[in-house]
Amino acid sequence: MDYTALKALRPSEFEQAADGYRATGDMAQAAKDHIDNVVAAGMRKSLEGEAADAAHKQLQALSKNFHYTQIECGVISAALNGFAYDMAAPKRTLEAALADAHAESFTVNSDGSVTYPAGPEKVDGKIPAGGTASGTTDSTAQGIYGQAALFDPNPHFGRAQAIASRIARALKEATAADEKWAPKLRALKADDDLTVSDRDWADVGKDMRGVRQGAGDYLDTLPVPPKDGGPADNASWWKGLTNDQRADYIAMQPASVGAMGGLPADVRDEANRAVFAETRGNYQSELDKIRLQEPPRYVVTPQGTVQSGKWKEWDERYGDRAEFLDGRLDGMEALQERFDDTGTGGLPAAYLLGFDPEANHDGRVILANGNPDTADHTAVFVPGTKTVMDKIGEEMGQSEMLWGQAQAEAPDQSVSTIVWFDYDAPNTIPDAVRAGYATDGGATLRHFLEGNDAAHQVATGDHAHRTVIGHSYGSTVVGEATQYTPEYSESKWMSPTPADDIIAVGSPGMQVSHAAGLGMKQEHVWAMGGGGDDLLVRVGGKYVGLGDEGNIPTDPEFGANIMDSDAGNHGAFWDAGENGASLSLRNQARVIVGAYGNVALKDE
Repeated sequence: MDYTALKALRPSEFEQAADGYRATGDMAQAAKDHIDNVVAAGMRKSLEGEAADAAHKQLQALSKNFHYTQIECGVISAALNGFAYDMAAPKRTLEAALADAHAESFTVNSDGSVTYPAGPEKVDGKIPAGGTASGTTDSTAQGIYGQAALFDPNPHFGRAQAIASRIARALKEATAADEKWAPKLRALKADDDLTVSDRDWADVGKDMRGVRQGAGDYLDTLPVPPKDGGPADNASWWKGLTNDQRADYIAMQPASVGAMGGLPADVRDEANRAVFAETRGNYQSELDKIRLQEPPRYVVTPQGTVQSGKWKEWDERYGDRAEFLDGRLDGMEALQERFDDTGTGGLPAAYLLGFDPEANHDGRVILANGNPDTADHTAVFVPGTKTVMDKIGEEMGQSEMLWGQAQAEAPDQSVSTIVWFDYDAPNTIPDAVRAGYATDGGATLRHFLEGNDAAHQVATGDHAHRTVIGHSYGSTVVGEATQYTPEYSESKWMSPTPADDIIAVGSPGMQVSHAAGLGMKQEHVWAMGGGGDDLLVRVGGKYVGLGDEGNIPTDPEFGANIMDSDAGNHGAFWDAGENGASLSLRNQARVIVGAYGNVALKDE
């Protein structure tokens, strides 16, 4: 970066370019959302056949292109703002030095040196000659020049030297910023084709990390999230940001934004979709490389077909990782299919409220059907034993069944159902009789419920009717999240849990011996059993319920409303029945929409 370039540079022009890229990204997002939630959803409602399927695939590809454009524009915008911020300081230094040179009637030359005139007064009988001072950023040289200025007969020399050194410092800082940003900005380019490949998505992550590293000083100027803040604090912080600041956070810190309780559902969805797309690209690219190195598993020898020694070596080195990647990609495929299914059977838009495939061994997914921030009724479904991200499609399907039936029970109201898998679930049935898994999961669930409530209050100014459903060990997590010894009087019921109803389905126990310990009036605690549940919650004919007295929610002593159920096994509570919905499903849906009088109780 030389003097002429820095003098001509206008950081504001880069900020304007950043605004332009941000506007382009916003247009791309709007186009993507329109394709997904209007065009494609409308086609699914009205068209069928091979032509419609082909059109859907084309729309999905177009949506992916717009999503890629949106994310890259956000990264480019942040990069340009970061570059402008880094250049602003040396630019101000240069402009101040030029102003001082002008005031002194000095001339700044094209190389940054400063020419000064002859001295104003005679020294030893003659006028001191003028000259040119070259700047330096070396501290030793500056000291020497300072000493020389004390002995120079022309007083202009010292002032010119100081100005020239300020110009040199500005050029040095600008050159460092230019050298830092040049490769990062050059890297922000896409392939010259119309296909967004896995490699392209993986490249997005590299771009994001590079820009985040380079723009550290600029990003440090943004208002920081509240330290150890609760969901209400997070919601207030987000509301106080400008649109540009929000966009920079989503572009540069999508994982953090996507996990932040209290933020709007559409914001968390946008951030998590970016993480999802990048992660999927990285995983698929890594798996492809591993598979390319995989030799044939079996070889034919004179003694017969045997397992290849080379394959055994490959398996020892890559087998576990390949299995992990295969499983996670299966789970991501299920998520993508849900995104693509919006509109099918009236299914609302999906909101990815949580996504972390690396969490512990099982991964993490939180997905909403419909926007919970604006829904009249919200149900949070907590799955149980053996839940893993790899097979999350089953739990997502159960959440969809809950949405469809609840919406049918209250067609004039809006419903959102959320599958919440954000804890370490037991992997075996014996593990499900231990309470330890629920300890951390309960705290995390409570935080999510509070965030869901805070976001809804910001969006509507009111609370939604919220039901928490725990299946199997998921009900133990719900119990851990909600257990509370409330203070109750005729005038006041104190409950810190933002939920109106709790449903325990096939529960091994909820960490309390009675429904009254769950933080709400016991008439709002519901329980349901099904065929095969005894295998889970009883050993040798004795109770092993996870509570002080070994009670499970379907025991009369627990004090819950015991709903009638036609579930034939432990996982059949969401099956369709002869009339489109089983009794088990209808009962849950009626609680979700507050139609308590229509709930069929056991032995009623």
